[in-house]
Amino acid sequence: MSRSRWHIQREGDALTMSRRLPVRWDVVAETSLPDAGLLRTAQQVRQDMWRALQDLRGFAPTVEVRREAGRLYVKAGGAVDGAVAKGHAQAIIAEILDCPERRARWRRFAQHRGASS
Repeated sequence: MSRSRWHIQREGDALTMSRRLPVRWDVVAETSLPDAGLLRTAQQVRQDMWRALQDLRGFAPTVEVRREAGRLYVKAGGAVDGAVAKGHAQAIIAEILDCPERRARWRRFAQHRGASS
């Protein structure tokens, strides 16, 4: 039996997906998106962020998605152990969040499908 290695915390209209607890934000970037499913959006952002930063030693990704006023606000980043160029990692995350092709894919994947989000 496989065990998920991701911690998912829900509080009202917010969801946080993290690799480690407690959540630590050493690097962070933010954006807003059209309303969609919280978990599916978090999964897609986390996946793209991990692909881009998987070679960064000690990186533990975290994505927070919260719904406010009909939009999703995404905070992506996480903990980085050791001495690294945190500004460089943060710039990569910001590029991921601003990429029009990724944003369109996230939206398609996370569109509301019935009552579940």
